[in-house]
Amino acid sequence: MGKRVVSFVLSLAVCAGLLSGCGGGGASSSTPQDPELAGYERYTVSWFDVFDTVTTVIGYASSQEEWDRQMEALHADLVEYHQLYDIYYSYSGVTNLRDVNAQAGQAPVTVDARIMGLLTEAKSMHETTGGKMNVAFGAVLKIWHDYREAALDDPARAAVPSMEELEAAAEHCNIDDLILDEEASTVYFADPEMQLDVGSVGKGYAAEMVARAAEERGLKSALISVGGNLRSIGHKPDRSRWTGGIQNPWTTTADLVPAESGGYVAVVEVEDMSLVTSGNYQRYYELDGVRYHHLIDPDTLMPANYYSAVSVLAPDSGLADCLSTGLYCMPLEEGQALVESLEDVEAMWMMNEEDEVVYSSGFEAHLKQAS
Repeated sequence: MGKRVVSFVLSLAVCAGLLSGCGGGGASSSTPQDPELAGYERYTVSWFDVFDTVTTVIGYASSQEEWDRQMEALHADLVEYHQLYDIYYSYSGVTNLRDVNAQAGQAPVTVDARIMGLLTEAKSMHETTGGKMNVAFGAVLKIWHDYREAALDDPARAAVPSMEELEAAAEHCNIDDLILDEEASTVYFADPEMQLDVGSVGKGYAAEMVARAAEERGLKSALISVGGNLRSIGHKPDRSRWTGGIQNPWTTTADLVPAESGGYVAVVEVEDMSLVTSGNYQRYYELDGVRYHHLIDPDTLMPANYYSAVSVLAPDSGLADCLSTGLYCMPLEEGQALVESLEDVEAMWMMNEEDEVVYSSGFEAHLKQAS
């Protein structure tokens, strides 16, 4: 696997049509059409009320009415997942992960199947990533969250947690203390001080589940972006694949919109695939010239410093979300070996050195070539 520098055209993710409400526009008649999508028109919709981010769906449907029906159901699903996986707020009539964190240390808590499914997958991915992706890491992540929020609220308060504080919290992050009874659908903490944080998987898992449900309802062609976590359904009417941009982690936020700024490192083509990126350029604060971001290495208890970002392509968005976090927190050779051991999974590592990129062996086959 060799290194190379890439620079491609601006991706679909920031095209003007993406953030519009909705609108028609079929495929060109000069391109070979998929008969199953004959007469389908293009629509878009965006929401701002789930997972504390922007969710956008671009897709094709047989009519405005059918599109609205599909999107109403998809949005309702996302709202439910958002409420179930929230660790900060409670909702009337919903037993969510905030309730689990508050109660599961005293007795088993009965949970929705969607929480059980998430936690079951998370425990499996903990093993796959050698512990680098750990939903039981909440006690440590809460410390970093509180320090980050304080610094962002008032830069004069910026500080770094002491290793003593972090190590004390890490004593309560053993995933073996997360006891899941799938038959009874209960969650129990063998360590009463353990806390869950599903930031490394919740958004991706939810995107995967709502996409599958939408497909079962008949949605045939769409690209779902939940805060940049992309999950594609099928292809476009002209049989072309969906495209998604990989953000340039070395540019400043202000430079991300204009194409000439190099706001995107690459454009990836996907069909029934997911693209998820973890990076150090979104949730962070700085102190004495050092960036302290949210991706914490379970071994060092400090922000991982191997890369600027890691992107993962996989058929399952939950899997891709878990892997992007896990790979970000492990050395390159270890990450490459893990990716090569997994079927239909590819990755792209953006190194700390600007413009230095490493691909897994099959990643380049998904890159959209510059025209």
